[in-house]
Amino acid sequence: MPLYHSILTGIALGDGQLHTAYKRANVSKEVGDKAVEELCEIGIISVVKSNAHFSSWSQRDKVDNKLLFKSPFLRFWFAFVSPIFKGIRDGDYAEIEERFANREREFLQLPYTQLAQEFLKVEMQESDPLVEVSSVWNNQTQLELYAKTKSGKIIVGTTKYTNNKLKKSTLTQLKESAKELGIEADMFVIISKSGFTKELKALKSDTIKLYTLRSFKKLL
Repeated sequence: MPLYHSILTGIALGDGQLHTAYKRANVSKEVGDKAVEELCEIGIISVVKSNAHFSSWSQRDKVDNKLLFKSPFLRFWFAFVSPIFKGIRDGDYAEIEERFANREREFLQLPYTQLAQEFLKVEMQESDPLVEVSSVWNNQTQLELYAKTKSGKIIVGTTKYTNNKLKKSTLTQLKESAKELGIEADMFVIISKSGFTKELKALKSDTIKLYTLRSFKKLL
């Protein structure tokens, strides 16, 4: 159905939040909610709630849930293949190559974050195992990594799939985001695709951890 296709494309190319998907699909909340319910029932997507700290249920209700594809292949399909299927069918791959090149960093941020969450589980296993790891957000701020350890420590972190080295400002923003979400963190984690500046490296400590893609070897 065209409605399903529009919403799934919106989820695949957006940040996963309800209002973003509905805006991309140009549908009302009422129509979108009904379609999402049906797409969940047939097992294409799932709804994920934020673990943000809320002072009331009414405040929680104002924060969008996120929609995630259950299959990474379907996310790729609706982001890059389905919208331009006719050209691909006819052997014209120029448009999909351009489309992917323009959206590669945005598209790969999610699986990069998911791998980072799995890496953090492995990294902490021997010292202080995690009992919970997820992302956390409200309508203004997001933390890609939010974890609790067996001893009760809170870890927050950010993942950056970018070709630029991360600066000290990344750590500053991470701390500000945690504060905005009402989280008192015991450890800050930054995971970068392309490394860090000397200034940021100099801040490494028991409470400030820096990792790169090479660290993911532990997942193999």
